[in-house]
Amino acid sequence: MIAKIKYLLCFIFPLLCFTSCDKDLETSNTALENFEMLWTTVNEKYCFFEYKKDSIKDWNEVYREYKPKALSSRTNMELFYVFADMLNELKDGHVNLYSSFDVSRYDIEGDFLPNFNSNLLKKHYWGKDYKIAGGLRYTMLEGNIGYIYYGSFSSGFSESNLDYVMKYFKDTEGIILDIRNNGGGVVLYVDMLASRFTNRKVLVGYWQSKIGKGHSDFSEPKPIYLSPSSHNSYYGKVALLTNRLCYSAANDFTQTVKVLPNVVVFGDKTGGGAGMPVSSELPCGWLLRLSVAPYMDANMQYTEFGIDPDVRVDMIVEDELQGLDTIIETAKSWILGTKS
Repeated sequence: MIAKIKYLLCFIFPLLCFTSCDKDLETSNTALENFEMLWTTVNEKYCFFEYKKDSIKDWNEVYREYKPKALSSRTNMELFYVFADMLNELKDGHVNLYSSFDVSRYDIEGDFLPNFNSNLLKKHYWGKDYKIAGGLRYTMLEGNIGYIYYGSFSSGFSESNLDYVMKYFKDTEGIILDIRNNGGGVVLYVDMLASRFTNRKVLVGYWQSKIGKGHSDFSEPKPIYLSPSSHNSYYGKVALLTNRLCYSAANDFTQTVKVLPNVVVFGDKTGGGAGMPVSSELPCGWLLRLSVAPYMDANMQYTEFGIDPDVRVDMIVEDELQGLDTIIETAKSWILGTKS
């Protein structure tokens, strides 16, 4: 819980509290000073160097490549984008640089299917009579199957919202919980929602913290548990739908509920993002957000690069033309016990 509170604060801080103005590099500090601090901070605190050693550049090589670029920058803006490119070498969506004019970000690489069609979803599944409870949109599908769409963990909900939803679906054959295209948000809502689907305390993962400046200097893994909610809950079949655009808190939620015996994950691999970020400020006033504490699943495997579904399903074009979402239909078949 302490780790997740820290994660929450680190997520909100750069978004809500970044008010400092960019300082003039020519008068208050130098490009070299900022480069050295940025590179060193990442070198000493970033938590996935060893895990990603076969997929990212050596950080010393990055130093040699980007230092000349930083020193040749003529303006703050030029320097910012040199730093942004350098940080993107880490391939981490939790690594960002905040200035008054832009925010650097890493977009997941690869040629993958979207596996999501919002127009089809709204027209053929939500209809016009869906209900809204906080950030949750929910309705009843054919076959007495509950359906919930949760598009962002930044969109909150209350325990009361969840009470109504769980009560509404209490006599259904199962629930489809769709978090496709959920880019993450506030991790407080991860446990709030996940706790409604278990009747016992369960180990869902581990986390570590950096204890030294070396790339491998970590604490012993510390267990993370999910406790059952004392409110209305649902212990029937739950089909969780994911795709490659599920990041951060959505990745965490997938990791959390994947261990529950009544939950099966359908769709595509999640996008990842399993490092707890903290923030620090450069001399020029820019704010660096950096992954410093890795999360692992219940088998002590890192999930930084995403979590595989239990049932891999891609949307089929022919189904879409008929108004069908292949992933939803596959989940429905599982819930009803029919052949997919």
